[in-house]
Formats: sequence, structure tokens, C-alpha cells
Amino acid sequence: MKTLPILLKKEFLQFRRNKLMPRLALLFPCMVILIIPLVATMDVQHVGVAIVDHDNSTLSHRISTSLDASALFSVTTAPTYADAMAMIENDRADVVLTLPRHLERNLLSGQPVAPDIAANGVNGIKGSIGSAYVMQAVGESLISATGRHVDSPSIVYRFNPTLDYRHFMIPALMTMLLIMLCGFMPALNMASEKETGTIEQINVTAVNPFTFILSKLIPYWIIGLVVISIGMAIGVAVYGLVPAGSLTAIYTASALFILVMSGIGILIANFSSTMTSSMFLMLFIVLIFILMSGLLTPIDSMPEWAQNITLAVPPRYFINIMRSVYLKATSINALIPDYAALALCALTSCTLAAITYSKRN
Repeated sequence: MKTLPILLKKEFLQFRRNKLMPRLALLFPCMVILIIPLVATMDVQHVGVAIVDHDNSTLSHRISTSLDASALFSVTTAPTYADAMAMIENDRADVVLTLPRHLERNLLSGQPVAPDIAANGVNGIKGSIGSAYVMQAVGESLISATGRHVDSPSIVYRFNPTLDYRHFMIPALMTMLLIMLCGFMPALNMASEKETGTIEQINVTAVNPFTFILSKLIPYWIIGLVVISIGMAIGVAVYGLVPAGSLTAIYTASALFILVMSGIGILIANFSSTMTSSMFLMLFIVLIFILMSGLLTPIDSMPEWAQNITLAVPPRYFINIMRSVYLKATSINALIPDYAALALCALTSCTLAAITYSKRN
């Protein structure tokens, strides 16, 4: 381990002197801007609706049955409003429909009455469109049951009251920053050493492969944490988006995800002989990560086979952590499965990167 500080100094000097690295930081955002309009969608499916029925009348049962019969909704019942909100906080529902007491009696007597709808605003698109679907379906059920128009239900968007799409995307875009810097950079750095032949100077020494791979991981681990800090600072200064949750939760998830991406980058470089081949392989993986991680489109709207594939996509867990902590102030304890999945991915990618590195061609 005495050689580790020397190797780290070498890595930082190479990063500072390399003219390609700053240019790549500008190239990748341009690629993302070109790709996002092609893959983004506003379609919303499988809206989870939690119904709190205080009326328990024929009309309220008819509304529940009508929603449950639609392919757009996944209906569950909750005994109280607090239980329904707990379902939203645990991502088991997207919209809470509260049917007030004496709904049928007041409606038939001509008194103004309107059910209440509370939508999950963390995903502004699904919250707004899903609540609109529910509101329309409830209105049609009431009109068909009574033959008269009723007042529109009142809607409250939780966690993101203004439905600002930037609040939904900024935590996810930080994922893109880490993918670009901590995934592409280590792969291209190691591949460039192969092309120039400088890696042969390490191969003829007694440096342990694990120490060498560690010296490749640590610099980008530090750079990634700095990038996350800058991203959060920009979010506060420009958009006024302050993390609602703990910074410890954000930095813990970031540290694990950086190791995941850096390990994947070095693993790819171990099997690549040129920078070009490394770049194409990384681009292929990054495109899959973008499309399958829930970065742009909800995972719940994907086919079931695609949802199963996303379980093996590390950015899925990091994006879920970032959005939950940023917007809902979710604690680390509530996100333990996501942290455990990231830790497993980090351990797997870094171990494979060290094992597959060979000093012999």
C-alpha cells in the first residue's frame, strides 16, 4: 500500500494534463440532449389509486368498481386517509381518492359535493396525468349515476406542489453526470494508457493488480463527489431546489454509485485495446442505463419483462434514492433495499475489474 499514494499522484497528473477529458465533459451532455427527445414519453399507465371510502354507499362502490374495471388503474382500498398516504410514501399508490360521507345522499338531494384527490407529485407527469384520469373517471361515474353534473374534485399534489418538471429531473440528471465522468473517464483513461504504452511501465513492476485498480478508482470517486456537490449547489442557486432529506443519504448513495460506474468503466477497458472500442462499449451500456433506469420514463409503464430487466440496472436504484431523498425526505432506513443493491453492484463491478486486469497481453 506504500505505492498507492504514488500511483494516485500519477493519476491526478494524467487527468490534469489530458486535453481530451475536458472536451468529453462537453460532448456527453450534447449527446444526452439529442437522445432525450427521442426516448421521452408522456404516456402514463398503471396508475395506483388508493380509495378511502367514508360513504360506503351504492354510489361509492360503483365508483370503485368503475375504476377497478379500467386497465389504466390499479385500485386498492385504505381504511383511513393516513393509511392511503403511507401507501403513496411507500410508492404503492400514485393517487388517493377520498369519497366523503353522505356522498350519495347529498348528491341526490342536489347539494354540492365533490370527492377529494391527492396525487403524488414526486413524478410530476404521472401525478398530474394520473389524477386527471381519475378525476375524469369519477366525474363520468357520478354523472351516469345521477344524470347531473357535479363539482370538480379538488386536487393536492404532494411533495412537488407546483409539478415543476425540473424538480423531477434534476436528481436524475445528476445520475447522468456521474455516468459520464465516473464511467467514461476511467475507461478512456486506461485505454489511452494501453495505446500510448505507458501501462507497460506498471506491468513490469511488482505493483499488485488490486492496488493498481484501486488507484484508478479513488481519483474518480473523489471527482464524482465533487461533481455531486457542484450539481446540488447549482440546483439551489439556479432552481431553488434544496434537498428535503439528509445530505448523508445523498452522499452515501453517490459514493456507492461512483464505485459501480468506475468499476464498469475499468472492466470494459480491461477487454478493450483502444479508446475507440472502450467508448463504443460504454456508449452501448449507457444507452441501456438511460432507457431502462426510469430516468426519463416511469418503470411502472414498461412491459413486465422490461421491468424485470431493470432490476439488474444499477442507475435504477440510485435514481430512486435521489428522488426520494430530494423530494420526499426519505430516510436511509426506508431505502435499505436500494442501498444494498447499489453496494452489491459496487462490490461486483470493482471485484471483476480487479480480477480481469492482467499484466500480460
